[in-house]
Amino acid sequence: MRTATITAIATFAIDQISKLAVVQGLNLIERGVIEVVPPYLVFRMAWNRGINFGLLANDADLVRWGLIVVSLAIAAWVWTWVRRENPGLWTQISAGLLVGGALGNVIDRIVYGAVADFLNMSCCGFENPYAFNVADIAIFAGAAGLVLFSGGGKDKAPRKPRRKTP
Repeated sequence: MRTATITAIATFAIDQISKLAVVQGLNLIERGVIEVVPPYLVFRMAWNRGINFGLLANDADLVRWGLIVVSLAIAAWVWTWVRRENPGLWTQISAGLLVGGALGNVIDRIVYGAVADFLNMSCCGFENPYAFNVADIAIFAGAAGLVLFSGGGKDKAPRKPRRKTP
């Protein structure tokens, strides 16, 4: 559980620090676009009021608070599951990534009313029209890791033997 906690805290911190540095520090809100290493890395300001790729995007407070509740519920469920199951290293890292990323985006929704997305990457003739953030990467990697590493019990950490009472 310690690994999941450290991973969640680190993920949350990296996400929030990167958003502060780029969105506020580099004033991306007003600048709109900063070409770092075009087209491979461009900072492009986007406010996501929905879920991935702007799905369910809506300016209604009901959608905003609904997404906050859903994110918190999923994070709480994953956290409870990890505590109960005592999974192995990779599953704990995956859970920490998902929880830390989800909480990072929840903070954005509370503070800004939308998720601050700013990373845009394109390559090899493919122009990516979408922006994302560190939390989005962590959520995706965490969810994929949970699917890959949590099945079948092969990744489980050994449980301490219970003491027999006389």
